Amino acid sequence: MPDETSFPGTCDLYDKFLDAARVPEPVFRDFGGRKRFHGEVATIKCFEDNSRIKELVATAGRGKVLVVDGGGSMRCAVLGDLVAGEALKNGWEGVVVFGCVRDSAALAALDIGVKALGLNPRKSVRRGEGSTDLRLSFAGIHVDPGDVLVADEDGMIVLTPEQADTAQGTP
Repeated sequence: MPDETSFPGTCDLYDKFLDAARVPEPVFRDFGGRKRFHGEVATIKCFEDNSRIKELVATAGRGKVLVVDGGGSMRCAVLGDLVAGEALKNGWEGVVVFGCVRDSAALAALDIGVKALGLNPRKSVRRGEGSTDLRLSFAGIHVDPGDVLVADEDGMIVLTPEQADTAQGTP
């Protein structure tokens, strides 16, 4: 995968691939200190339980973006500064949450991409629930493990690995 400085922005990627690329509905807000990030997707599906998130960010994540389908829940946060800090420590490029995060001031100080629907100070309860490495569907798109997610100030775009390989030549 190309490095961050050579990877095109979301607008240029859309212009190259048009609707063959997947663009989620613009429902996500930036919360992390890094606005531009990209990487190979790892997926988690969980609902108001961040057990699997905590486990996965404790593993090596260099070149990867964690995409979490939290069911769009606005009742509690599944990611805060401690778990995001662990992700940063282990090299993750970013975390995208279809749900809520918390500790916004601390997240903004971390050099990691974090996008989510909103904020909620209530933390999730850990019950050991959730699944990893499966297709997720939210915000009008699907995301598969191994896809490449690119995020910047204009939004996000999801590419197949083959599209990402050809994207480097995009202006």
